[in-house]
Amino acid sequence: MNTAKMRNIFKDTDFVHRSGTAEELRVAEYLKEKCEELGVHAEIESFRVPMAEIESARVFADGKEIPCKGIFCCGSGDVEGELYYMPGLDKVSVAGAKDRIVLLDSSVIGYFAYHDLLDAGAKGILFRYGDIHYPNEDIDERDLREYVVGDGEKLPCAMLNAATAVKLVRTGAKKIRISIRQNEYDGQSRNVVADIPGKRREYIVLTAHYDSTALSHGAYDNMSGCVGLLGVMDALKGKGLNYGLRFIFCGSEERGLLGSKAYVRDHEEDIKNIALNINLDMIGTIMGKFISCVSAEEKLSHYLTYMGAELGFPIESRIGVYSSDSTSFADKGVPAVSLARLAGGSVAPIHCRYDLADVLSMGQLKSDITFITEFTRRMANSSVCPVSREIPEKVRKELDEYLFRKRKSND
Repeated sequence: MNTAKMRNIFKDTDFVHRSGTAEELRVAEYLKEKCEELGVHAEIESFRVPMAEIESARVFADGKEIPCKGIFCCGSGDVEGELYYMPGLDKVSVAGAKDRIVLLDSSVIGYFAYHDLLDAGAKGILFRYGDIHYPNEDIDERDLREYVVGDGEKLPCAMLNAATAVKLVRTGAKKIRISIRQNEYDGQSRNVVADIPGKRREYIVLTAHYDSTALSHGAYDNMSGCVGLLGVMDALKGKGLNYGLRFIFCGSEERGLLGSKAYVRDHEEDIKNIALNINLDMIGTIMGKFISCVSAEEKLSHYLTYMGAELGFPIESRIGVYSSDSTSFADKGVPAVSLARLAGGSVAPIHCRYDLADVLSMGQLKSDITFITEFTRRMANSSVCPVSREIPEKVRKELDEYLFRKRKSND
């Protein structure tokens, strides 16, 4: 895939395409079209996602209204209480949440933290987003995720800009009132699935998510990964590979890996035929180091670093769980690896208005794709995939913690 084609893909998808929206569907259809332009048949698979339309969301501090955004899918209602700033989620801090409106030093919350606040008697939650040094005061739109709430009560929640949150704490605001009204409903998101058949029944799955967050155009996170998939597809089509390749452009990753979770759920019978998952999440930045996170045997991590040394391509590798779609496959017993070029928020920020194509280098992107293609080719042309179909105990423990089946030992 040449530089001009890559640039056009970023240009054509240069808009917000959040989970469950018409814009996300537009990108799904576009990616299907790009696969078929390469001569590879693709299909769109739909799955349910929780959605909401915010009718009104208001937050008052000591009677004065402050800028906010309502949190999708947190229910509707009015709550009032004393402001309680919680920089941490330790037991001592949580114990002070009773009958208060909690201000968290984050923009998300996990299952155990949420239920700790419920059990402590918190009335509502305020999240903070952004950077007080940014020349704008954007407020992101997030959702209270279904797997976080579980069978618990929904608390009224809202998002504040970091500058507003800092002001509340600095000035010692006392009383907070949250008022939110929304219509919640079942929506649709999509995975785009394309196949290059191989000689064997088994195949390798390559994944990358294409959805963005509410403020981001998602060039780095993660149209770069999608371009990576198309680049591998272009290079390896028609090569008579031993293992087939299945490319999955996942929807709704930004809302908790919903696309890859839906895929492994809906294709349960096919899981036994997947030899390996290779996930691409953010590549091709001007600066940044290339990393691999291996949710499989340690030998694969060593292989990647050895291969990098052989090809003159520096790569830092570790064993563990990566916060992306590889996790859904590893949780089903499929050896998985996530590949990324991590640049850091000061160079290539994500989940904000600054995630644009100008943080990327087309030359670096091509170099990353060349390495990923060679790794994929070696795995797909092996007489038997060398990666053991076993997930190490260390990784299983991390999966249980990441997916909120168990608390982290330091919680």
